[in-house]
Amino acid sequence: MSSDALSGHGPAVRPEDLKMAEIWLTGHGLPDVRPTPLLAVRLAVRRRARLANAILPAGLFIGAALAYVSGESGLHAMVPVLILIVLVVGMLLAQALLDRWVRRVDRRAGEALPRRTAHLAQPGWQALLGRPRAVFIVATFAGATALVVSALTVQDADARYAALVVLVGVAGAGAGIVLQLRDLLARPIVAEDEASLTADVIMRIEDAREAGMPTVPWSLPVVLIFGAAPLWWKVASIALVIIGMIALIVITTRTPSSVTTARRVMSLS
Repeated sequence: MSSDALSGHGPAVRPEDLKMAEIWLTGHGLPDVRPTPLLAVRLAVRRRARLANAILPAGLFIGAALAYVSGESGLHAMVPVLILIVLVVGMLLAQALLDRWVRRVDRRAGEALPRRTAHLAQPGWQALLGRPRAVFIVATFAGATALVVSALTVQDADARYAALVVLVGVAGAGAGIVLQLRDLLARPIVAEDEASLTADVIMRIEDAREAGMPTVPWSLPVVLIFGAAPLWWKVASIALVIIGMIALIVITTRTPSSVTTARRVMSLS
C-alpha cells in the first residue's frame, strides 16, 4: 500500500484507527505495509459491524427464551412464536443494514482512490470459506434441524413447544449466514495496489469465516429443550456439539491462514 495512497483525497480517519490498522497489518504478516486511511476506515467499520453482529444472536437467545417462558405461562402458544418470528425478521433486517453500512463505507473509500485495481476476479465462496468449512456449516445446521424436528415427536408438550421455538431460531440464524455470505460475494473490490488488494481479500475471508460460526445451532437446542427432552435426545444434542467442536478445531488447524489463502486467491486470478 503506498505511503500516501489517499493523502488529501480519502475520508477523515482517527489516529487510533490508523494505529489499529498498523497492528492489523503486523498481525497478518504485513509489517512492511504502511497503513493508509483507506485501510483504517475499512477496518474500523468492520470492527463496529462485528460488534453489532455479535449482539444480534444474544437478542435472538433472549427472544427465544421469552417466547418459551410465555408459552409455558399459559398464553396462546402461537402468539409468542409469531412474536419470535417478527424478532427474527428484525434481526435479519438489522444484519442487512449493517452489511449495507459496510458496503457504503467501502464504496465511498473506493471513490476517493486515484486508481483502482481491476485484474482480480471476484472471489467465490470456495475461495472465501473453503469446501470443508462450507460442508461443516451445512452439516451443522442440518444436524441441528434434524435434532429439533426429532424433539417435535416426543410426548412432552413442553419439549415440543421448545422445539418449535428453537426451529424458528435456527432457521433465522441459517438465513442470516446465507445473507451475509451473499453480501460478501457481491461486494466490489476496493484496492489500488497489490498490498491493498491483499488486505481486501483477507478482510473478505475473515468476514466469511466469522459469519459461518455455528453458535446458534449448537447452543439454542441445548438451552431450551435439554431439560424437558428424553435421555436419547440429550445424548444426541451433546454429541452434536462435541463432534461439531472437534470438526471445527480440525478444519481450523488444517485450513491455511487468511493471508496464505488471500495470496493463493490472487495468484489464481
